[in-house]
Amino acid sequence: MKWTQVIDPFHNIALSVLVAAVPILFIFWALIVRKMKGYQASLIATALAALLAVLVYGMPLKLAVLSIGHGALYGLFPICWLVIMSVFLFNLTVRSGQFEIIKHFMASITGDRRLQALLIAFSFGSFLEGTAGFGAPVAITAAMLVGLGFNPLYASGICLIANTAPVAFGSIGIPITVASQVSDIPEMPISQMVGRTLPILSIILPFYLVTLVAGFKRATEVFPAVLVSGVSFAFLQWFSSNYLGPSLPDVIAGLGSIICLMVFLRFWKPKAVWRFANEPAPTFVTTTYTSGQVLRAWSPFIVLTIMIIAWGLQPIKDVLNSWGLFQFEVPGLHNAILGQDGNPIPKIFKVNYLSAAGTAILIADLIAIPLVGLTYREGARVFVDTLNQLKFPILTIAAVLGFAYIVNDSGITLTLAAVLANTGSWFPFFAPVLGWLGVFITGSDTSANALFSKLQYATAQTIGVDPVVTVAANVSGGVVGKMISPQSIAVAAAAGDLVGKESQLFRFTVAHSFLMLVIICFITLAQAYAITWIIPTYEMLTSKKAVAVPDLSAGYAYLLILALLLVVFSVVVRRIARRRKETSALAG
Repeated sequence: MKWTQVIDPFHNIALSVLVAAVPILFIFWALIVRKMKGYQASLIATALAALLAVLVYGMPLKLAVLSIGHGALYGLFPICWLVIMSVFLFNLTVRSGQFEIIKHFMASITGDRRLQALLIAFSFGSFLEGTAGFGAPVAITAAMLVGLGFNPLYASGICLIANTAPVAFGSIGIPITVASQVSDIPEMPISQMVGRTLPILSIILPFYLVTLVAGFKRATEVFPAVLVSGVSFAFLQWFSSNYLGPSLPDVIAGLGSIICLMVFLRFWKPKAVWRFANEPAPTFVTTTYTSGQVLRAWSPFIVLTIMIIAWGLQPIKDVLNSWGLFQFEVPGLHNAILGQDGNPIPKIFKVNYLSAAGTAILIADLIAIPLVGLTYREGARVFVDTLNQLKFPILTIAAVLGFAYIVNDSGITLTLAAVLANTGSWFPFFAPVLGWLGVFITGSDTSANALFSKLQYATAQTIGVDPVVTVAANVSGGVVGKMISPQSIAVAAAAGDLVGKESQLFRFTVAHSFLMLVIICFITLAQAYAITWIIPTYEMLTSKKAVAVPDLSAGYAYLLILALLLVVFSVVVRRIARRRKETSALAG
């Protein structure tokens, strides 16, 4: 027997919304007021949502349990799979001692903590978001900043906030692709509309980040560098999203801003190097590292970059899925829930164990172990230590995804969305709130777009606003919800050595999330009624194209080129390491 989702269980939308908001309000209370640990708040919120789903929404207990299990399973794979491999890579560089060379290299560019935050949290994090996404950027950049000596809370907090600018185009543009598929609006106009909204935030964000790190006065001291970082990123983000499509804005903008800032710092330096008040003054070590040693130290991240870019190529994805993909209908849950349109909701769990981004990082880990001078036995010990380090974050992420699935499957999320959709001509102002809410619940801009893009499209048509404005607003609003999503908080806490202190991290980011959300709301309202000339012209899709059978020959060719490239790179790095040992032996 099938069960139909309910939107207004009390037949009074105001009362239904108040009840539906209880689990979400609980998370805010638990983390901000009660200061609970992340896994505790997530588990209780999940139990609370399940009670509402069963007792108020009438969801069968069996479906509620299966829904939570389905979400927890997705939390373990691919989310936890990716986080574990990302932190493992960083721990390898630390255990081998190579991270000391990386720290020295960063100090040679700039020892200033403000500028290091821009290079790593903002620019490098954006590049990683464009290639991997799903928590990897925050996990890697937060760990790097902590390793450089940043306060763990600030390191994790600014990485979460910095991750707002690139989220919409993350994972080779998947959020835009999903928004297009669900709304039936072509990808390019959504990409263009988002690319005419987020660059405003991207210009402001570097100065905002530096102000959080060092205060307003200290931020003005490095304003030229902040301007170079923000303007170069925003321009490249706008250009690539408007003329190249949604796949490459983060990759191009992230790399471009790194290059622009590094070149600029060759000709300009701040008057004084700023560091945290509680850390010792910088000491200028006499040890000098050759370019070969620096290359070896960075080799894990270079391999990571190559692997992530390769795994993002569709031909390679097609080949890997042909080799290693199995899926199954979730027993008892598949097609057992009827949506509001009367159609059954499919529940299929896909295990793309070869094409998953976490697998790409695992391969990078295995290649990196000998490159950084460790044995595989030592690497195995590092992996065990990493699992021990992440045991509570893994539990938190699984609980958070269980929560996300139960509130979506039961109709709780739809209740909250229905109120926002009934705001009439003010709907464009509230359209980003839907995206924000979706990302807060699911931890993914992609999932938020899958949830609400059709609703955004239909509501905009009803009130006479161009649907591309509201669908793009769902994407843009979602990016500022990422920094307070319990899933993101758990990932950042794990990487920043803040396990058990998730409430501190949540309180650090929550006000910034609301502030940026309000800014995007006003921008969207202006786009809908005042500056309509900014909306791109486009033709709606009138039919779905048949899915073509992928040609795997290109994927095989790409994989061969990738293998050759990695072999050559590994040989070069190993030869550099061997030459260094021989030189040291002669000197001895």
